[in-house]
Amino acid sequence: MDRRTLASSSSSTSSSSVNPPPPEDAWYNTYLKLLPQSQSLHSSSRAVIPIEISRVNQVDAGRLDIEMSAMLKEQLVKVFSLMKPGMLFQYEPELDAFLEFLIWRFSIWVDKPTPGNALMNLRYRDERAVEARGKVRTGLEGPGLTVSQKIWYCVATVGGQYIWARLQSFSAFRRWGDTEQRSLARRSWHLLQRIEGFYKAASFGNLLVFLLTGRYRSLIERALRARLVYGSPHMNRAVSFEYMNRQLVWNEFSEMLLLLLPLLNSSSVKKLLQPFSKDKSSNSEGDEALCPICQATPSTPFLALPCQHRYCYYCLRTRCSATMAFRCSRCSEPVVAMQRHGSSSSNITR
Repeated sequence: MDRRTLASSSSSTSSSSVNPPPPEDAWYNTYLKLLPQSQSLHSSSRAVIPIEISRVNQVDAGRLDIEMSAMLKEQLVKVFSLMKPGMLFQYEPELDAFLEFLIWRFSIWVDKPTPGNALMNLRYRDERAVEARGKVRTGLEGPGLTVSQKIWYCVATVGGQYIWARLQSFSAFRRWGDTEQRSLARRSWHLLQRIEGFYKAASFGNLLVFLLTGRYRSLIERALRARLVYGSPHMNRAVSFEYMNRQLVWNEFSEMLLLLLPLLNSSSVKKLLQPFSKDKSSNSEGDEALCPICQATPSTPFLALPCQHRYCYYCLRTRCSATMAFRCSRCSEPVVAMQRHGSSSSNITR
C-alpha cells in the first residue's frame, strides 16, 4: 500500500514540474498583441523629416515670375504700338490680370510649376495632406494643390490684384481723399488706406516668419497651406556667382570713371596720346587748310589766337560762345580771341 501511494505521489510531482504544451494558435495571438507596438515603432522611424527649402530660391522664383509677366506685357504692348496712343493705359489693370491668368492657367492649373519655380526647381505642395499622412521620408513627397486651392489661388492673385488696382484708380480719379468731398467718400478712402496699411503690416510679419522658418513666402500661400518644395531631389543647387561678380566689378568701375572723368583734361590726355597715334595726317599741310571741326574748307576762314589755326567762322564762333575756356582742336591751346584770315590785327574779335 505504501509503495502504491509513493508511486502515485512521485508521478504527480513529475507531471506538475513539466509545463503543458502551448496551444497551436499561441504564436498568432502573440503576433496580434505585438503588432501595434511594431507599427508604432515603424511609423516613428519614418516620421516627417524636417526639410529646409532655400529662401533665396523661393524669393528668386517670385522675382522671375514678375519679370516674366513684365516681358509678356512688353511684347503685348508692342503689338498695339500702332494704335491710338494712351489707349492701353486705360486698360492696364485688365492687361495685367489677363497675363497673370494666362500664367496661372498654363502652370498651376495643370499641376505644373510657374516659370520662376521651374527655373528654381520648385513646385507647390499641399501641406495639409502631408501632415495628415505623416509618412514622408525625403521631405519632397506629397500631392500637389487641390482644385479648390488652385481656384482660390487664382481668385486671390488675379482677381484680388485687379480689384485693388481698379479701386485705387477709381478713388484717385474721384478724389475720395479730398476734404471737400462728402463724408461717405472720405470714409471709404480712409477705409482703403487702413486696409492697405493692415495688409502691408501683415505682409511684413509674414516676411519675418518666412525668414525664420523658410515656409510660405506670401500671405496667400500661408492661407492656402501651399508650400514650395523642391520638384526633383536629384537636381543639385548649383549657384554661380560669376555673373554677380562681373556685375559688381563693372558697377564699381563705372562709378569710379564717373568720378574721375570730370577731373581729367581731355585735351591734355589727347595731346599726351597723340605721339602714339598711327594717324599722322592731322599734321600734314592738307589738313591745315581744313577746319578741324567740320573737316571742310572754310568759306569764311578765321584764325584762332594765339595759335593761329584756321577755322570756319561759324564753327569757331559757336564753340567759343558755348565754352568760355575753349581750346584749339589741333594744339589744345586756349583760344582767347579770333581774327579773320588775311586781315590786320585791328580786326581781332574777342
